[in-house]
Amino acid sequence: MKLGMSSYSLVGAINTGELSILDVLQWTADNGGQHVEIVPIGYSLTDQPELIEEIVEKAKELDIELSNYAIGADFLKGDRQEFEQEMARVKQQVDIAHALGVKRMRHDVSFKPPAEATIEQFEADLPRLVEGCQQIADYATQFDIITSIENHGFYVQASDRVKRLIHLVDRPNFRTTLDTGNFLCVDEDPVAAVKNNISVASMVHVKDFYVRRASSYDPGEGWFKTTAGNHLRGAITGHGDIPLQDILNTIKQSGYDGYISIEFEGLEECKKAAKISMDNVRRVWDSL
Repeated sequence: MKLGMSSYSLVGAINTGELSILDVLQWTADNGGQHVEIVPIGYSLTDQPELIEEIVEKAKELDIELSNYAIGADFLKGDRQEFEQEMARVKQQVDIAHALGVKRMRHDVSFKPPAEATIEQFEADLPRLVEGCQQIADYATQFDIITSIENHGFYVQASDRVKRLIHLVDRPNFRTTLDTGNFLCVDEDPVAAVKNNISVASMVHVKDFYVRRASSYDPGEGWFKTTAGNHLRGAITGHGDIPLQDILNTIKQSGYDGYISIEFEGLEECKKAAKISMDNVRRVWDSL
């Protein structure tokens, strides 16, 4: 297992100007991380292409790996012309992943609010989702890049929907970036969901949440609602309500031995929270 950091975990410091993406690499190496997942939020590799070479050189200097490149995408937006435009845009992002030297790239496929994210709508939209994922995976093959869909965004978030999409795309280089916390957004038990998806994972995000039932009071600012109306708030990994030891044991017993990224999105100061999260995952993993 190679433990590292998603740059998204430190987006609070990136957005304030406290850290640059190069500083994120330095911070991760200084705190014992083995890799960094590049998520262009708070900076843009499309608008700032000079950053690509700077990131690559910084990673070499620090002897730290670049594990994954993760971008947003929407294959359901608009008509056929807009679909083709989105295909062209995402393929350009694959070129950026290649320039970074990564062999994994996560792209989204669509987002829908819970009320619209029905199984009937998902089945109706599957042909276009499958076609889009096939196009991107086929394009990425020339660079030996594994593309993936993450379980987030309410629409393609439940573990069975993720597996169904992967099965229908039917490409050896199309898998999932498995987020241990995001299954809770659609009220799915995270341990059961990880067991269902770990065999098709190319990357793992370890994320934690605090959970409050819909029947309890509304906790207010900083919380959001799940599909069933339960309340979630991002937590330091190991501090929240997700059973970290059971999750990591499930991953370890599956034989998965790849990249694991900390993904923190809570209210605490991001650098301290990310460091505690990484230390907790390392300690629990080593104890199993």
